[in-house]
Amino acid sequence: MMQRSWYRFDFALSTRLADYMGKERKFTKCREVFDDIINQGRVPSESTFHILIVAYLSSSVQGCLDEAFGIFHQMIQLGGYQPRLSLHNSIFKALISEPGNFSKQYLKQAEFIYHRLVTNGLDVHKDIYGGLIWLHSYQDSIDKERIEALRQEMLRAGIDESQEAFVYKMEVYSKVGMPMKSLEIFREMKLKLGKTSVAAYNKIIEILCKAQESEFAESIMTDFVKSGLKPLTPSYVYLLNMYFNMESHDKLEEAFSQCLEKCHPNSAVYSIYLDSLVKVGKIDKAEDIFSQMFRDTSIGVSARSCNIILNGYLYSGNHLKAEKIYDLMCQKKYEIDAPLMEKLEYILSLRRKTIKKPMSMKLNKEQREILIGMLLGGLQIDSDDKNKNHIIHFNFDGNSVSHYVLKSHIHRQFYEWLPPTSKPSGDSENIPGKFCTIPSSHFGFYADQFWPNGQPTIPKLVHRWLSPCVLAYWYMYGGHRNSSGDVLLKIKGSREGVENIVKKFKAMSIDCKVKGKGKVFWIGILGSNTTWFWKLVEPYILEDVKDFSKAGVNTMGQDLTETQDINFSSESDE
Repeated sequence: MMQRSWYRFDFALSTRLADYMGKERKFTKCREVFDDIINQGRVPSESTFHILIVAYLSSSVQGCLDEAFGIFHQMIQLGGYQPRLSLHNSIFKALISEPGNFSKQYLKQAEFIYHRLVTNGLDVHKDIYGGLIWLHSYQDSIDKERIEALRQEMLRAGIDESQEAFVYKMEVYSKVGMPMKSLEIFREMKLKLGKTSVAAYNKIIEILCKAQESEFAESIMTDFVKSGLKPLTPSYVYLLNMYFNMESHDKLEEAFSQCLEKCHPNSAVYSIYLDSLVKVGKIDKAEDIFSQMFRDTSIGVSARSCNIILNGYLYSGNHLKAEKIYDLMCQKKYEIDAPLMEKLEYILSLRRKTIKKPMSMKLNKEQREILIGMLLGGLQIDSDDKNKNHIIHFNFDGNSVSHYVLKSHIHRQFYEWLPPTSKPSGDSENIPGKFCTIPSSHFGFYADQFWPNGQPTIPKLVHRWLSPCVLAYWYMYGGHRNSSGDVLLKIKGSREGVENIVKKFKAMSIDCKVKGKGKVFWIGILGSNTTWFWKLVEPYILEDVKDFSKAGVNTMGQDLTETQDINFSSESDE
């Protein structure tokens, strides 16, 4: 009797399976089926290529962006398909979404996307031009001719130069050692557009401060303050760093005092001033500043500030206070600078005091509420195959003012939970837009409630957790306030979950409206309801975010025109 083969490759079934896995964002499983189709001598369908690319793009796992671009290239070369405009734009956005030092490696890929858009007669959005100019500005060897060609192509396409394009050009001239040319571009922007953006002020002040063109930097800073634009804090950081590097400690102290009057200084501002005080030997005053940072949770202490004051105590001979700072740094899991550690070990050995072992980590109440609020706003969790350890992925939008402010605050709040690769030297100016925690079972509750099966959801008991602190972080991470003063909160999940939140708001005397598209919803708190909402959350809103919220700035840039109104009242009243 002949033996019959029980297995026969089914292309249609494999396609459906791959597409299902990809839509569930299970890119590893989708890729396995995708590769199996190719190994069988078949070409995957256009939908499979598209879905697999999107699955890779939706993940923050290292290497996924490279895989997405590789599949995109295969889609064209192997499949002979013509990818949609939306897919071109999604890949391009992902290529430039990282900070410049990380994104600059993707210049060739970005140019490839641009070339395909042009040669296929597809629309080239102004963000594509701006993104390419931005990528070129971060290269070690800058091609000024290419940048000028892109600028001319943009103008021929009828696209006016945006504020971002001027900022990118300022960056280019700074990189080639021409800071005064950057200043010309800044002034040209003001003449052509009739206004100057916060980003432009911050960029030109950064450039002038790094070049130690102190008079020009001070003059621009004066204009910036008079303009009423905010936040001013990043520019004060650049100014203080310049004075510190120039050893102009009197001017640094004067700028620090101005910063206290004009804005809400963060840990970076205080740390530079603290470093200056230690450098000139004013240890008592440095101790007062450090104590103020420690007491004020909106400022807080960081690894940098602790090392600065520790250095001051060690080299002034105050060993008892140095030991107290050492204890604090052990508690917070802060890394101690190597030269200080050597001196500490000697001091502790004299007192026969052993180096402490790290304390077991545990989330505090504020960290728990922050996580819930940001998970409602779109924070992502990845879990291992056995669902025992989980990683929190913090992803901040570089175009959002609230995210810029929130980024350094969250980095400080979860510092002990971050791997060494996510702990850059310095403070907020060095923190990347994306960072993640170490894998930990402590995040299991949040994974089970908010990310079961690797998908975002709204927990059934969400109404129990909507404290003012939770709402504040939801607003800062996943919401905005429009020019009318209305508060809009973004959330992903089910209709039933959103309805539970709306009922909770109603119980808190806050009426709201809901718009939705698919699994994405916007909860609108409108008119007089915003007054009560704001009273609840304001104590927990970071100061620089308050400034923008009061100004009614749409920091998220969301378009709600394609969403549908949802009314729960008739159902809930039955």
